[in-house]
Amino acid sequence: MGRLLQVGVLLASFVMLIGGLFYVKAHHGSIPDYRVFNSEPQALRHVDGVINGVAAGDPAAIIQLAVLLLIATPVARVVFALIAFGIERDKLYVGVSAIVLAVLLFGFLRSQ
Repeated sequence: MGRLLQVGVLLASFVMLIGGLFYVKAHHGSIPDYRVFNSEPQALRHVDGVINGVAAGDPAAIIQLAVLLLIATPVARVVFALIAFGIERDKLYVGVSAIVLAVLLFGFLRSQ
């Protein structure tokens, strides 16, 4: 299970590095205006928009994908723990993992 976290963090870091390189290349030479706050575009606030942006080669969408991968890594660990405890027929830890997963999913879905 620890390997899953390592792979998830390394994958997110690699995607972040690629997105950062593309972002620097795309915005090389531009001077940022810090007097006005510009939040993320509306399209990058949803998973569909991020995926469409990555498909279009948008560097900000690639960076946002890395953040989503980093957030999804511990959730995937809980899912794999639930499956592993289910295979072992350990009802106590299946229940605990299911509760943790339900809390995580409630938190994600409630925020939208």
